[in-house]
Amino acid sequence: MSAIAIERPRTEANHVAPPVAGAAAIHIKGLEKSFGNNRVLRGIDLDIPAGQFVAVIGKSGCGKSTLLRILMGLEEPSAGHLRFEAFDGKDAQPNTRIVFQEPRLLPWFSVADNVAVGLGEGVPTEVLRKETASVLSEVQLAEKADEWPSSLSGGQKQRVALARALVSKPGILALDEPLGALDALTRISMQELLNRVWRELGFTAVLVTHDVSEAVHLADRVVVLDEGRIVLDLVIPYPHPRRHGNPALAELEGQLLAAILGDIRS
Repeated sequence: MSAIAIERPRTEANHVAPPVAGAAAIHIKGLEKSFGNNRVLRGIDLDIPAGQFVAVIGKSGCGKSTLLRILMGLEEPSAGHLRFEAFDGKDAQPNTRIVFQEPRLLPWFSVADNVAVGLGEGVPTEVLRKETASVLSEVQLAEKADEWPSSLSGGQKQRVALARALVSKPGILALDEPLGALDALTRISMQELLNRVWRELGFTAVLVTHDVSEAVHLADRVVVLDEGRIVLDLVIPYPHPRRHGNPALAELEGQLLAAILGDIRS
C-alpha cells in the first residue's frame, strides 16, 4: 500500500497547544526497525511540531508501540534518523516520559510517594512535596495523597501514573494505550482529563491507541500505520475540547477506519 502524505502548515486550523519552553519538536526520517528478518518499521518519515498532540493508530502488529519505544529511547532503530528540536530550533535532549496501559504503581508506596518517583533522587523535600501536591491537584487526586494504591479504582490508579509522568514537567509525553483497560465511562473521563492537562501544560504528546474515536477526540493529527509504513496522516481541524458524538468527528473516524481496513478511497 502506498503512503499518502498530507503536508499542512502549522496554522490556527491545526489547533496546536502553545508549547512550553521544554516542549520539543520531533523529526523522523527514514526510520527502520527490524527484529531478525521481521521488518517492523519500513521507512517512517514524520515531523511533529512542539506542543502538538499526535495519535498513532493501526492494526495490531503494525509497529505503533515499536515507534513509541524508539521515540522514548527504549529501542534503537535499525536505520534512519531521529532528531529532537528545542523551542529555539536547536537540537535537544528533551525530558521524555511515558505512560503505559498498566499503571505500574509501587504497592508499598503511598500515592504521593509514587508520584514523587517521577522526580528522581536528590530533590529537596520541600520542593518534592510542593511539586507532588501540585500535580495531584492537576489530576484531581489531592485528597488521595496519603492513601495506598490498593485502595484506588482503576481510573484513579491511571491518574496517579499520569501524575508521576507529569511531575517532572516533560517536554514530550508518550502514551501507550494508557486508557485501554478502563471501562467506557471512566475512559471518557480520563480522555477529558488528559486533554485538559495537555492544553494547560503544552507538552508534545504522542498517543498510541487502537481506539479511533479516542484518537479523533484527543489529537490534533492522527497517523495510520500499516505494515510498518504511514498510509495516512490526517489533521483533525476542530478546536479543543471536543464534544463526543460530534457528527463531523464521526466522518473523520470513518476515513481513518477505511485506511486501517485498507480502503482509503472510501
